[in-house]
Amino acid sequence: MYPRINLITLGVSDLQRSINFYEKGLGWKRSEESNENIAFFQLGAVVFALFGEKALAEDIGIPFQKRQEFSGITLAQNQTSEAEVDAVINKVRSLGATILKEPQKVFWGGYSGYFKDFEGHIFEVAYNPFFPLNEKGEIILNK
Repeated sequence: MYPRINLITLGVSDLQRSINFYEKGLGWKRSEESNENIAFFQLGAVVFALFGEKALAEDIGIPFQKRQEFSGITLAQNQTSEAEVDAVINKVRSLGATILKEPQKVFWGGYSGYFKDFEGHIFEVAYNPFFPLNEKGEIILNK
């Protein structure tokens, strides 16, 4: 078996609002495989999906519960420079995201900030000089 994650799905309360946020805020392009119930975005080798949170709980077979303030999970998007980090944070701010941590130099030698989308999902936007990105924007770790 190969270690991998192929698909990340976030449960959302307002699918169209979330789609608009990711398309306009992060510049992601929705796939043609999307429909009125789910949106798919190709992010390198990973597919990111938005799905109604109640329908997702039902699909899993668990009762729907209101999300906690902090779930213990963050998603991250690495950029090629501090200026790109600032640009992304400013774009999502203009769309109404809650900025949890303004971009700043961080203890591990990079530069990052955090925001929360309308649904409470937390994202880090970072420049990490120790994680080079290939031409597709994918992190290349040393083997």
